[in-house]
Amino acid sequence: MPTVTFLPSFRKVEIVKGSTILEAAQKAGFHINVVCGGQGKCGKCKVIVKSGRTEFDHEQYESILSAAEVEDGVCLACQAKVIDDLRVVIPDATLVQEQQILVDSGEIPTALNPAVWKYFLTLVPPSLDDQSPDLTRLLWEIEKSGGPKERAIYAPLEVIRRIPRVLRDSGWKITATVALVPGGYRLIHVEKGDTASHIYGAAVDLGTTTIVVYIRNLADGHIMGIGSSYNHQISCGEDILSRVTYAKSGGGLTKLQSLAVDSINVALTEASNSAGIDREDIYEVVVAGNTIMTHILMGIDPAYMIEEPYVPVVRRYLTTAAQRIGLAVGENSGLFIFPAVSDFIGGDIIADILASGMAESEEISLLIDIGTNFEVVLGNRDWMFTCAGAAGPALEGGEVLFGMRANPGAIERITIDPVTLVPSFSTIHNQKPKGICGSGLIDLLAQLLEACVIDRTGRINMTIAHERIRMGRHVPEFVVAWKDETAIGRDIVVTENDIKALIMSKASVLAACQTLMNKAGIARGEISRIFFAGAFGNYLDKNHAITIGLIPEVPVGRVTGIGNGAIAGANIALLNRRKKKVLDEIAEKIAYVELNAEPAFMDEYTRSCFLPHTDLSLFPDVETKLGQCRIRRGST
Repeated sequence: MPTVTFLPSFRKVEIVKGSTILEAAQKAGFHINVVCGGQGKCGKCKVIVKSGRTEFDHEQYESILSAAEVEDGVCLACQAKVIDDLRVVIPDATLVQEQQILVDSGEIPTALNPAVWKYFLTLVPPSLDDQSPDLTRLLWEIEKSGGPKERAIYAPLEVIRRIPRVLRDSGWKITATVALVPGGYRLIHVEKGDTASHIYGAAVDLGTTTIVVYIRNLADGHIMGIGSSYNHQISCGEDILSRVTYAKSGGGLTKLQSLAVDSINVALTEASNSAGIDREDIYEVVVAGNTIMTHILMGIDPAYMIEEPYVPVVRRYLTTAAQRIGLAVGENSGLFIFPAVSDFIGGDIIADILASGMAESEEISLLIDIGTNFEVVLGNRDWMFTCAGAAGPALEGGEVLFGMRANPGAIERITIDPVTLVPSFSTIHNQKPKGICGSGLIDLLAQLLEACVIDRTGRINMTIAHERIRMGRHVPEFVVAWKDETAIGRDIVVTENDIKALIMSKASVLAACQTLMNKAGIARGEISRIFFAGAFGNYLDKNHAITIGLIPEVPVGRVTGIGNGAIAGANIALLNRRKKKVLDEIAEKIAYVELNAEPAFMDEYTRSCFLPHTDLSLFPDVETKLGQCRIRRGST
């Protein structure tokens, strides 16, 4: 088999002939950007072949690779097949970089009512006059201390085995830990002395790309520590579908499950270290994630969710021992997994709903969570419709020439002077710009429209005489940053093709919103709140989202970002066990709308492929802005 040597680390792997360089890099443990899922569309996986033969059609990708790059041996790792021994350089820009992970959940008030309690007990030792068994003596004392009744508490064998030695070694002063689990109360731990204040739980957002963990003190609800990590499954594919495909390979599911657990444990360790606590004192873990992610975490085959009729193995909430799947917490700690609605509406969306409060309100709300895929929920406490779809990678920087994830150096905010057309921008960590992330792309699209640089179809107005408006290699483009301003030594531009890709992505989201509104018979004026959940929605400019028609036009004061709704919902469920009880009820209340089976969706999508929409009467404020722009430009 050919050997691929990656430079400058000189890491070597053997790979089957005909495999891609991407597969070799993943085997070697490199996390390469494959925003498009390895389809050769995003151009983010560029590598330099220094020696050896590959099978790669440079002409097919001339729109992505410059002549100079081709001359230097640059190719796309996901498309270049290994023929013989290779020496390959992976540029820093090709590797997954430190990302701006949204860990903020906002503090949503909730009553403290956890599912785990500790009781510090001083027991009367047995005597000839009192020969009560050790377990009975302990459980009676829990009841006398305000805990559950003695006969209502189940004690597993592994805990019973510890009791006699712990009681006697401690001088009959112990701390007992009791958890409420499906079926009743369970004695999960006994230890010497008073450790009643050392009682913690972990809330986890299990994302496709990132993991966020909050550790809370279950005695008072305080946040003890926060940790985050990349989902190490990225090495097996960037998107959900590629991971399901990987799971089908020999041992694939086992590896993916292990990587998910490792990722959570990294974030757990970071959070516990920052708090100065022992992970053994974490007695419950609550996880919110999409349906496929939670299936993989539990080692449940997700394959049938991407095959018609798209059925998950389980939708209800799940519980098990956390250590049973490998989580690095207490020996008998519990694991709670949020329920799902369908294959593409998972526990993360249920957590969003819980965090937004829309399931408890009479007002009609619209909740939107956007990534490469998007989810939309419309409704109130009495009814809800939901749908999911592919937004495409453009809103996350994929399929955009200088698009990138929210890494250091990404332009995240842009304004354009409507008269001079000179952009002003800010970047993540204030570094020189390397590209533009999703929030910056939304700003750019809105600002170009408001300045009449582009029309409502996304076409660049080449009649404007300005140095930033020019004909690019293949299509017209607008220069956002000159090469001497950037960290990459190249002009950062947005092309007409980029703009059209962004319009197609935003059209999917707006069309989904309109489809649900039509199905429910709801007009935009009846929507009291629009909630954005997730990192993308948290950082984007709400006015600009309306201007381009990403969401229906409502007064901007009604648009709210709830931050990381998944981790917020997981925190609520961790702190208040009564909230867990309503999760299945919320899931069962939601009617899932399959967009592919809705003929009206394609009609709405076509209408939404304009900025902001074909029907400007739906966007009266935007219509006014565009009228002012035309007057300023002297056009009609």
